[in-house]
Amino acid sequence: EEVTEAVITVPAYFNDSQRQATKDAGKIAGLDVKRIINEPTASALAYGLDKTETDEKVLVYDLGGGTFDVSVLELGDGVFQVLSTNGDTRLGGDDFDEAIMNWLVENFKSDNGIDLSKDKMAMQRLKDAAEKAKKDLSGVTSTQISLPFISAGENGPLHLEM
Repeated sequence: EEVTEAVITVPAYFNDSQRQATKDAGKIAGLDVKRIINEPTASALAYGLDKTETDEKVLVYDLGGGTFDVSVLELGDGVFQVLSTNGDTRLGGDDFDEAIMNWLVENFKSDNGIDLSKDKMAMQRLKDAAEKAKKDLSGVTSTQISLPFISAGENGPLHLEM
């Protein structure tokens, strides 16, 4: 089935010209753009906060791959108003991956005297393991990182187990 109409979400910090550019892009793509709404408003709608009986103020945060956004919304009579929004356009899941990778590199170097940051293949394996660990830790309190044959020392292969 062909999609011809759309409600498009944008970050809460988008200004009017950015919102209009998004709407124009939708039209160029052949869509009848019904509305542009802020992402925190969309999150609140998806969570069902429009069904509440009382006026409320809620905090909505969005921790994405590369950004962290926080918005305070006021809800009342089925209307959502963004009272405040802020965030960091350079903080997100990728930064957590990098922090885990750095921790793994430092621990391995401390234990084995080998700097894995100089080995591109090892760093790719560490990146994949760090991202998996981060995702695991979204639902549990601990996880295991196991990378066999991550490097080689004087006495043969070395494994990373943490």
